Amino acid sequence: MLEISSRTNLLEQKSYKYSLQDIPEPNLYRDIFNYEEVPKTPFNHRRVPIGMPEEVWITDTTFRDGQQATEPYSVEQMVDLYKMMHRLGGPFGIIRQTEFFVYSERDRRALEECMALGYDFPEITTWIRASKEDFALVKDLGVKETGILVSCSDYHIFRKMKLTRKEALEKYLETVALAFEEGVVPRCHLEDLTRADFYGFVVPFVNELMAMSRDAGIPVKIRACDTMGYGVPFTEAALPRSVAGIIYGLQHYSDVPSECLEWHGHNDFGMAVANASTAWLYGACAVNCTLLGIGERTGNIPLEQMVMQYASIRGSLDGMDTTVITEIADYYREKRGYDIPPMSPFIGSAFNMTRAGIHADGLMKDEEIYNVFDTQKLLNRKPSVMLGQSSGSAGIAYWINEYYGLEGDRALKKTDELILKMKQWIDGEYATGRVSTLSEKEITDMVDKLTNGGLRK
Repeated sequence: MLEISSRTNLLEQKSYKYSLQDIPEPNLYRDIFNYEEVPKTPFNHRRVPIGMPEEVWITDTTFRDGQQATEPYSVEQMVDLYKMMHRLGGPFGIIRQTEFFVYSERDRRALEECMALGYDFPEITTWIRASKEDFALVKDLGVKETGILVSCSDYHIFRKMKLTRKEALEKYLETVALAFEEGVVPRCHLEDLTRADFYGFVVPFVNELMAMSRDAGIPVKIRACDTMGYGVPFTEAALPRSVAGIIYGLQHYSDVPSECLEWHGHNDFGMAVANASTAWLYGACAVNCTLLGIGERTGNIPLEQMVMQYASIRGSLDGMDTTVITEIADYYREKRGYDIPPMSPFIGSAFNMTRAGIHADGLMKDEEIYNVFDTQKLLNRKPSVMLGQSSGSAGIAYWINEYYGLEGDRALKKTDELILKMKQWIDGEYATGRVSTLSEKEITDMVDKLTNGGLRK
C-alpha cells in the first residue's frame, strides 16, 4: 500500500507490518555478541535519512537510574539538585522531565517536595516494573507519566524472566493498559534494545502499543534503551546496534512520532554522547541523561555534555543557564563528597587547565588559542594552569597573574625577574627527582620569600 508520509511528503510503501515471531529458542546474536570476544559491529551499508525534529530536549534520570550507581540521595539533596536542574534548563524547559523511584519513603517524600515547588520544568515522572503491584504505587501520586520497564532482548525475556516472547508481550501490554485506564501516559522502556530482535519482537510490540494508544486517546512514549552501551552512531551500521536504524525503524515501521521517541544510553564503549546526538539527528526529540553521567558501570549520558551538544547542534542555548553546571559540580564535591575525575569535560577541576608551558604562553597572548570557548562567561570558570615540570616561564607567569589578580601594567611577563627565579626553583625541584605537581601553598610561599611578601591577592 502506498501512502503520503507526513514527515517526508513523499509516497512511501506502508506494507511492512511485522508480526511477532514467537520462536522457541532465544536469538542471542552470537555472531555479534560472542561473550568471549569484543562485540562486533556489522555494517549493511544501508543509510537512513537524517531527520532532526523541529524541537529537541533533554530528560533526566539522576534520581532513578543514576541513583542505582551511587549512595542514596537525601531528600534535601534531591530537592536542591532539582532546583538547579530547573535553573539550568531555562525558561523554555530544555531539560523537560526528571524521573524518580517510588519504592522508598525517602524517594516519595523527595518527589512530593519537588512537585510542591510548582515548576513546569522539569516535569516529574516515575518509573516502575511491569506489574500491577508497582502501578498501584504511582497511580495516587498525581504524576501524569510513568516509565514502565519492558525488557525486549531475548537475553532478558528468555534468560531473566523465563518467558516466551508472546508471554512477555502480553505481560507488558497488561500493565500499559492499567496506565491508560488511569489516564497516565505510559513511557515504555525498551530495555536492552541494542541486543533485541528488532523486526521479530520490537516492531510488533511497539505496533501493539501504538494501536492501544490510538484506542485510548493517550500518547505512549517509547524510550529506546541502550542498556549495555552497544549502540553505534555509524550511519551504515546494521541492526541491532545502529542508533540511526533504531530511530528510523521505530518511526517508519511503527509510526512513533518524534515527540514520543527518547534515547537512553550507557557509556560502556565510550559512545554515550555520540549515540545520543545521533538519536537527535535521526528523529528522536528526547535524550535521557544523568547529572555528571553517574550511572550503572561506566555511567549514563552526562547531562551537562548534552547541554553543550544541544547548543552546538542548534546554534543556541535557548535560555539555558550553563553557569549552573559549575554549581552542580561544586555541590557534588561539597555536599555529596563525590570525586569528579579532574579531566571530565566542563565539570572536572582540570578540564580547562594546562600543564604545558607552550599552551600557557598561548593563553597569555590570547586565551582563545587554547580554551574551548569563553569558559568564564558560560561556566564561570576561567582557564588555568597547573605548575609542574612542563610549565615553563609562561605557565608560571600566567599562574601568578591569575592568582594575584595582576592585570594590565601590573601583569608580569615571562621574562620578569620574579618569573625567572620561580622557574629556576621549579626546575631544581624536578632535577632532584620530584614527580608531583606543585601545591598552591608551595608556590605562594616561594613567591612571598622571593618578594619579601610584596605580592598579595
